[in-house]
Amino acid sequence: MATPSRKPAEVPPRRRALWERFVEHAFGKAPAEALRSAGRVTLVGAGPGDPELLTLKAVRALQSADVILFDDLVSDEVLELARREAKRMLVGKRGGRQSCRQDDINDLMIKLAKQGKHVVRLKSGDPMIFGRAGEEIERLDLERIAVSVVPGITSGIALASELGVSLTHRNSAHSVRFVTGHSRAGRLPEDLDWKGLADPETTVVFYMGGRTAAQIAERLIREGLNEATPAVIATGVSRKEGSRIYMSLGDLKVTSPDSPRGPVLIGIGEVFKQREKNALGQNDLRLAS
Repeated sequence: MATPSRKPAEVPPRRRALWERFVEHAFGKAPAEALRSAGRVTLVGAGPGDPELLTLKAVRALQSADVILFDDLVSDEVLELARREAKRMLVGKRGGRQSCRQDDINDLMIKLAKQGKHVVRLKSGDPMIFGRAGEEIERLDLERIAVSVVPGITSGIALASELGVSLTHRNSAHSVRFVTGHSRAGRLPEDLDWKGLADPETTVVFYMGGRTAAQIAERLIREGLNEATPAVIATGVSRKEGSRIYMSLGDLKVTSPDSPRGPVLIGIGEVFKQREKNALGQNDLRLAS
C-alpha cells in the first residue's frame, strides 16, 4: 500500500506565489478538461531531478492536482512546484527495497479518480521509458477513466546533455538504444539482442545496471565488442550529488559501483571517448588503468 506522504522541503511563500503566478500567466485559463468534475489521471514525467528540466505542461499538472502519487526518485525540488493543497502520497518503487505493488498503485489511482479527483502520477524521468506507464494506462482504460501523459526528460538523455555528448554523433554512432540492466528477477536479461547491442556503431545506455554492470560488460565482450570501448557509470544525473566514472568496457568487466545512492546508468560507446578526454568536471573520475 501507499506509504505516508513525504513532507516536501519548506518553500518560502514568495517563491511559491511566484511559481503560481508564472503558471497562470504562462498558460492563461485552464482548459475545459481541467474544470470538469469527473476524475482523471495524468501521468507526468518529473525528469531526472533538476526542477528546471520540467516541461511547462508538467508544472501546470502539478498546480492543478488534487492528489499526487509520486515515486521515490522524484526530487523534493520538483514536489515544491505542486499546488499547496494537493495531497502527496509516496508510492515508491525501488529495486532491493520494500515498495508498493503495481496493482496496489493502480487500485489507488482508480479509487481516487472515481472520487472525482485529478490524480497526478508523478514518475521520475519519462513515464513511457521503464516507467510501467503502459500497465497503468491499460488498467485505467479498462475502468474508463480519462488518462493523459505529460512526457519528461529521461535520464539517458539528461546524461548526454550533462556530458555534452551526442549519442548519435555521425562519426561514432548510427543508432542509440536504451536497455534495462536487469530482468524482473533482478538478473541480467538473457532475452536481449546482445549481438545487436555489441554493434560498435551503436551507443547503448543501460538503465538500472548497477548490480549487473560486470555481467553486461562480459556479455558484450563475448559478443565481439572491443574491450577498449569507452564506458561511463553515472549516478544522480542532473543532481548536485551526481557522479560519473569513465572507464573502458574491459574495466567495467571487473568493476561494480560502490554502494550508489541512486539508480545507476551505464553508457557504452565511442561517443563517450572525446568527452572524457576534453573535460572532467568536479564530479567526474577517470578509472586508473
